[in-house]
Amino acid sequence: MRLVPDGDALHRTAAALRIALVGRVISRFDAFSDVGPVPGAGRVVESVEAHGRQLDVIWDDGLTLHTNMRLSGVWHLYRTGEMWRRPSSSMRVSLSTTDWVAVCFGAPVVETFREFDPRRHPGSGRLGPDLATEPRRASEAIAALFHYPEPNTTVADALLDLHVVRGVGSVFRSEVLWQMGLHPAATLGQLDDDEITELIDTASSIIQTSVRRGHRMAPLAVYRRTGQSCGRCREAIEERVVSERQLFWCPGCQVRHDPAELTPPSLDRPMDPHPAAAKFLAELPWRRDPLAG
Repeated sequence: MRLVPDGDALHRTAAALRIALVGRVISRFDAFSDVGPVPGAGRVVESVEAHGRQLDVIWDDGLTLHTNMRLSGVWHLYRTGEMWRRPSSSMRVSLSTTDWVAVCFGAPVVETFREFDPRRHPGSGRLGPDLATEPRRASEAIAALFHYPEPNTTVADALLDLHVVRGVGSVFRSEVLWQMGLHPAATLGQLDDDEITELIDTASSIIQTSVRRGHRMAPLAVYRRTGQSCGRCREAIEERVVSERQLFWCPGCQVRHDPAELTPPSLDRPMDPHPAAAKFLAELPWRRDPLAG
């Protein structure tokens, strides 16, 4: 499939690449030269964005592959094992999943970089353990959460704090919270010591399962399943943005530490219980049943 960059076609290019790449682990990353940082083991593509003649592929840990097509660049999408229709010498970068190979040919600008987040900058302190490659150091992540300086931080935010733990990212964050039944707005201060341990153990288990599968994703419970029914309670899965990243969750069964539980009872004066008042309110035009005669 030839994906051309002119006009609206670049947006169709992005749409095709989303279908092939988003939510999937990139099993192989090749570039014509040193383009910058490369996606680590087990990293998952979170989004593909097009603007002007530029197309970006973004991973769940904030790594961005930026390509500027200008007049000579083009993306092709092939099934795994299919022969390329352009010489490999003109390849600028290629991304492979189990089923697809996306190849950028001839783009004048190809580079990778990470979105800057001061909370994740190495200069802010020692990085936490990478659960994909250092599962035995999970106890360090547990200790970091025990002593986290801001207890009002949401659990969802803390899982993306690289000074606590690495290897989680947006995909596994959604899956960990679902596995534990945690509300996406639950805070660290609401968790007891056993729950903090359970949180990291759950994250480590999910990530290590992916590692054992050769970084192929197991069936996902909530990630990218907006509107589909939850496999646990059949409620429709929803999405929201937390720390500028998508988070997918089930409002039916992820109710553990729902902040609404902390809301004090309303101090408003109750409605007049007198029968005459109830009859008056029921007969207001905007309170009537539109199906009534």
